[in-house]
Amino acid sequence: MSTIAIIDDDKALCRSLQIQLEATGHSIHIAYNMTAGLELVSSIPFDLVLLDVNLPDRSGLTALPQLLENSRDINVVIMTGNPDNKAVIESMRNGAYDYLRKPLDLDELFTMIDRVESRKKKTPPTAEEPESGQQPSPDDMIGSHPKIIELLKHIGLLSRNRVTVLIRGESGTGKELTARILHQASSPDKPFVAINCSAVVATLLESELFGYEKGAFTGAEKTKIGKLEFAGEGTVFFDEIGDMPLNLQSKLLRVLQEEEFVRVGGLETIPQKARIIAATHRNLESMVADGDFRQDLFYRLNVSPLYIPPLRERRRDIPLLINRLLVKICAKLQSQPVSVNEHAMAKMIDYDWPGNVRELENVLTRAVALSRDNKILAEDIAWQPQMATGQNPTMANDSTTLAEAEKQHIENALLRHEWNITHTAQKLAISPTTLRKKITDFNIKKAGG
Repeated sequence: MSTIAIIDDDKALCRSLQIQLEATGHSIHIAYNMTAGLELVSSIPFDLVLLDVNLPDRSGLTALPQLLENSRDINVVIMTGNPDNKAVIESMRNGAYDYLRKPLDLDELFTMIDRVESRKKKTPPTAEEPESGQQPSPDDMIGSHPKIIELLKHIGLLSRNRVTVLIRGESGTGKELTARILHQASSPDKPFVAINCSAVVATLLESELFGYEKGAFTGAEKTKIGKLEFAGEGTVFFDEIGDMPLNLQSKLLRVLQEEEFVRVGGLETIPQKARIIAATHRNLESMVADGDFRQDLFYRLNVSPLYIPPLRERRRDIPLLINRLLVKICAKLQSQPVSVNEHAMAKMIDYDWPGNVRELENVLTRAVALSRDNKILAEDIAWQPQMATGQNPTMANDSTTLAEAEKQHIENALLRHEWNITHTAQKLAISPTTLRKKITDFNIKKAGG
């Protein structure tokens, strides 16, 4: 069993956690402010500290480096009800073991404690001292869904090093935003250089990437540095890496392997110091199988993959996104603040958003432009025809059987309600028992389950 410190000014929460955790054999000690918490941690060898962010005398985030400095073997878990996702990245970067959102999920808490106890049985490697300096605020990723919180945790951990990262997700999910957040968390004072592999002419991509020497080709009247060289110790982001021509894939592979490159028409090798982040919405594994993408390059890029979930898998975040996007859109259009009525909000939450956040922003922009009395109504929300027809492909196919259509309808409802059996059954107007039977009969599997 573990010795656990709870540092939180919410006395009711502290008492509730103490009862729950002591009932399972853990030893619990409580402090209601940061000063008392630091004294407590310095006097007792704790296995785990549950640390609140908003304490009356000091922020838990600013005290985190001091806690870790006093005890290298301690596991600190940040917990807060604050929706600011920047705190997730900052806490993980500065050495937190995990990050929990309030209200706390007890099952999640107990699972995390089990991981800590399992970790105690192993001898941990010596870690480098985390940087305690305050990081500049990165662009914010909006959302409170567990998949987004997990993504932000991974970004915080990856910001400690320079490992190559591959970001995967559907179009419009925010892959470049994710790359910029990682860059801001790791090297904010260095250049961020984005290269859209699908937008640059293939014959020019090599000179754009590596630069060229004077006289390397017709029109090369002077030496020009490429984007890899310009990035220095910053970040080079390859957007839509799946569209990179095969001949250039081999040259990028060599850069990743040798950590150096040569300008077009040059002889001198130039060290490659920038972090490489690549992104794609395509299935690279299938492209490798078809011979359209180099397998060795795929393995080099896929060292630390990040997956961004589509909007339909995190519907609870749609109202948050709508509110934030409306502020941005109204400022851009120089219009008065606009609100969304409940029917329009329900319509947008129920939609599958094949174009994800980008489509949501486009739909809201049109709605703001056409809104009356600064209020968006359900009739102001219009989908693009090609998107609307592509929302439920099985329903649009005349050859679909009734059983296939029913299965697809159930799958869509389960995704829409995040596999909550009770809510899904209510929406389908059937009992939970009937829904479970149909899930078994149709062999419907939860994604990632």
